[in-house]
Amino acid sequence: MINALLAVYSVPRISQVQLIYRAGLASSKIWPGTESQEALLFDWADIPWHELAFPSVHWALNAHREVRGESAFSPRTNPPGESGDHMPNTKRAWHTETSS
Repeated sequence: MINALLAVYSVPRISQVQLIYRAGLASSKIWPGTESQEALLFDWADIPWHELAFPSVHWALNAHREVRGESAFSPRTNPPGESGDHMPNTKRAWHTETSS
C-alpha cells in the first residue's frame, strides 16, 4: 500500500520525470511481472548495488533509508549535480554502507 510520495526525479536525457512512492507490501508473497525475470527481497547489506539498472533506483533506495521511521518528510529530488544521464560509477559513494 502506498503511503507517501518519496521522491521526484528528473531525467532530461530521456524526457522523464519519475515519481517514486514509499509503500509497504500487502503480502509477503512476491513474483515477477511482465517486464521482470525475477523478483527478490534483500536485506540492505545484500543489495546488489552494481547490478541496479538506473541511477534513480540508487537514489530512491537511499531516500527510502533516509526517511525510514518518519511519518512526514519532504519528497527528495535528484542528488546535487546528478541528472540521471549516466550509470553509477562504482568508485562513487552511491549508497550507504552502514547496516540497520
